[in-house]
Amino acid sequence: MIPMTSPAADSHLKEALLSSEELFKGKFLHAKRDTIRLPDGHSATREYVVHPGAVVVIPLLDDGRVVLERQFRYPVDRVIVEFPAGKLDAGEDPLVCGQRELLEETGYTAREWAHAGATHLAVAYSTEIIHIYFARGLSLGERQLDHGEFLDVFTATPQELIGWCRDGTVTDAKTLTCALWLQNVLSGAWALDWQAAASQGGAG
Repeated sequence: MIPMTSPAADSHLKEALLSSEELFKGKFLHAKRDTIRLPDGHSATREYVVHPGAVVVIPLLDDGRVVLERQFRYPVDRVIVEFPAGKLDAGEDPLVCGQRELLEETGYTAREWAHAGATHLAVAYSTEIIHIYFARGLSLGERQLDHGEFLDVFTATPQELIGWCRDGTVTDAKTLTCALWLQNVLSGAWALDWQAAASQGGAG
């Protein structure tokens, strides 16, 4: 069992910032190099990417299937199967982001939403955190893809998705995490607090 400790009790593991420099600042990503003090008093450097954060949505159809996407991801040079997702705009509430991305990418709106948790995508070199939402009571309308955005929308059963996670068809980290959530929610092991779309607040 992992011991649950207070911040003070973790002081022997913490690193302290000494100085910071900017390596790169683009339209989307921001890279920094920090000099830090290690717990033993020595210094070291940490290079990492500053990311605005994102939201991923697990859309549940009334017949039990889930809505997924196929999208070409340039850094890995392949088409990836994943749940609808997108980055947060500055100051944007994660729920609002999830609702916006679901509509823009798939055309669906949802009657009810539930915040499931969050995942840090790459803790060794990125600040990115992805907020996980479930959506149900779906209604299909028109997609509103961003300029230059190309993706296919399709549906699958949870069993099909889990099979793709097992055989390596699905390698996207956020989608693998969502599959874990989906399994446990459908089995009843993990409960969700469903709220009507108009009344639910953000992830907090």
